[in-house]
Order: sequence, then structure tokens, then C-alpha cells
Amino acid sequence: MNKRILMVGVGGQGTILVSKILTEGLLEEGYDVKMSEIHGMAQRGGSVTTQIIFGDKVYSPTINKGEADILVSFEKVEALRYIPMLKKGGTLIVNEEEIWPLPVLSGLEEYPLGIMEGIKDTLENVISVNAREIAEELGEPRSANIVMFGLMVKALGLDKIDWISKIKKFLPPKVHEVNVNAFEKGLSL
Repeated sequence: MNKRILMVGVGGQGTILVSKILTEGLLEEGYDVKMSEIHGMAQRGGSVTTQIIFGDKVYSPTINKGEADILVSFEKVEALRYIPMLKKGGTLIVNEEEIWPLPVLSGLEEYPLGIMEGIKDTLENVISVNAREIAEELGEPRSANIVMFGLMVKALGLDKIDWISKIKKFLPPKVHEVNVNAFEKGLSL
């Protein structure tokens, strides 16, 4: 049976990097994997989405409304935006970090209040953390995406795969240690 993962975030959060690490590990484990990514206005802080489907045989990377088994959101407004893609009984993994888009920064709009409360009232399976805070405690705020990756791996039951070698493959040696720590912290949450 195929699993459908939708990852959403804001440009610069490392959503695409996590997708590449996940895809590489799944392929090496022998799964059929299809991935699709949309960068949008990523360089300007816009939405980034990645769809990954894996299983015995996958024909398309497209996830339709109400089909995602897991929605991984690297920013909470993005979680709110993409909840309709999650299937009934699916799991949302959300980073509680706020990244204000340009209209909010310029004073034209306000950042929505009560997002997490609304999400938790709406969905049954919500795993929420402040991944950036955790990453800062580990010494590298930019490893928040790898904290989220650890959470996702655990939620998918894929923690027996050698993810550390995949993380090291995609990241420069000088950040291996902190990202391995971030991954292990995510797994333990």
C-alpha cells in the first residue's frame, strides 16, 4: 500500500532538502518513489510544497485533496493552508514557528491568531513542536528542518533506515554533527 506525504513550508526552510533525503533513503530501501516539488516564490519567502508517494508501485507523484497520509508543515500558516489535502485520520506534523510573509511585514495584513488552537480542534492526529527552538538549543537554528525530518521518520515507522548516512550525503561535513543531533532529537520527540 502506498504512503502519501505532503511537505509544505516557506522558501529557505529546507523543505526541498528534507524531500531529497527522504526520497534517497526510500529508494535505497527498495521502495518505488515518486516526488514532485513546487518552489513558487521560494526565494522571496513564498510557499514551497513537495509531494512524495512511496510503496510497491507508484504511478504518479500527485496527491489530491484528502489523500495525504502525512502533512509535514515547516510553518504553521502553511499547515492551515494545506489541511484540506490531509486524508481523514491522517497525521499533521507541524512546526509552530511563525514566518511572516511580506504583506504582514509591510503592515498590509496581520498574521492570523489562534492557528494552533484551531488546528488541534479540527484534527485528531497532530504532532506539534517548535523545531526552530529545538534547533537553536542544539546550536544551529537552520537544522529545524532536520528536527522535523526526525519527527516524520518516526511517525512513518521508517526509523530502521540508515538516515544518518543520507543526511551526511546532502550536507557539508562542518554541519554533520549538529544535524545528526537534530535528527536524533526529532526521532526522540
